[in-house]
Amino acid sequence: MPKYLLIMRGTDESNAAMMADIDEMMATTRQLIEDMVKAGVLLAAEGLDDPGQGVVVDFSGETPVVTDGPYGETKELFGGFFLLEVASKQEAVEWAKRVPAASGAKIEVRRVPGSDEVPQVDK
Repeated sequence: MPKYLLIMRGTDESNAAMMADIDEMMATTRQLIEDMVKAGVLLAAEGLDDPGQGVVVDFSGETPVVTDGPYGETKELFGGFFLLEVASKQEAVEWAKRVPAASGAKIEVRRVPGSDEVPQVDK
């Protein structure tokens, strides 16, 4: 069965709204995870720390440049993910629609190619 990554993306505003109601958001998320486990589709799920705690390694120049967060130019931040093994993209989308999210947040649904689909390098 194919795998799909549900990528949680938020803005400063949607993240602040989520934090304002974090107890309800976490309870709803725990229920969703329980439902995914019962359905046998959840492979992994993780949230990420505050973006102010991260860094960006930028390869635009000759040598990599490391910049501490938060990232002033970023309009959407990657906040976490669910990795599902489901029968179709539509099934992944249906699960994505159930993810608790604040207004302005987005869930990106991307298929994870199998190892047989990745180009092989001859040695």
